[in-house]
Amino acid sequence: MKNSIIKKVVATALTFTFLASFGACAKKTEAGTAATAQASNSQSVVLKVGANITPHSEILEVAKPILAKEGITLEIVKLEDSITPNTGVIEGSLDANYFQHVPYLEQFNKENNSTLVSVGAVHYEPFGIYAGKTKDLKDLPDGATVAVPNNVTNEARALLLLAQENIIKLKDGAGINATVADIAENPKNIQFKELAPEQLVAALPDVDVAVINGNYAIEGGLHVSQALAVEANDGLAAKTYGNIIATSKAKENDAAIKKLVEVLQGPEIAKFIKEKYDGAVVPLF
Repeated sequence: MKNSIIKKVVATALTFTFLASFGACAKKTEAGTAATAQASNSQSVVLKVGANITPHSEILEVAKPILAKEGITLEIVKLEDSITPNTGVIEGSLDANYFQHVPYLEQFNKENNSTLVSVGAVHYEPFGIYAGKTKDLKDLPDGATVAVPNNVTNEARALLLLAQENIIKLKDGAGINATVADIAENPKNIQFKELAPEQLVAALPDVDVAVINGNYAIEGGLHVSQALAVEANDGLAAKTYGNIIATSKAKENDAAIKKLVEVLQGPEIAKFIKEKYDGAVVPLF
């Protein structure tokens, strides 16, 4: 009898020990699962992209929730100049940028001994000639003052548009590298006022006309329908000046950056661009 009671006590003790051990294991498993989930969440990719405010950062805002579904947190760093988006990528504070076209990137690389690369074109912004003191190009007076962008690639683009409208004639072969030195004929004795692209809209009251980048025209409250002339969509400029995603050579094959380009070249972004910008921004896909 005594032996039987001892056996039951031992058995009961073993049962409690087993249950306690099982409970501890279960808690460890739950804790491990939670830790794994937390670790997985902490591994989501953060992508910092520098962009001009209009239209680039607006387009990126549309891409943001799409990328979030792919585990990519897009941080948009809004910049208004045309230098720091590139220096940020070079220094590593930015993963990529979205504000420029290939000719500008190539000129920047040449001047700064850098090796930034394009990983895909997204949209095209037609240059326009906008009225200042003169409201119609046929009334452009002799000695008129025309404001143009002061950086090499965009000034060439402005000159090509003026040539398209027969206001000047460029030397044969000047193309996308044209400068004022390549003007072969200037029958109206145009005086060129070279300004930073972001200053062109503000300069309109002081010049006869200005040739303005599409994004700065939008920021300044102008509409492409107001332009006295616009680059032809099938011209050299449209084929050359698509706005790109640029990054460092080391990151050109980065999976998150490739996904960014894929999303920006997708149907949701194309739809947004067409509905939002009314021809001032044109998707290239």
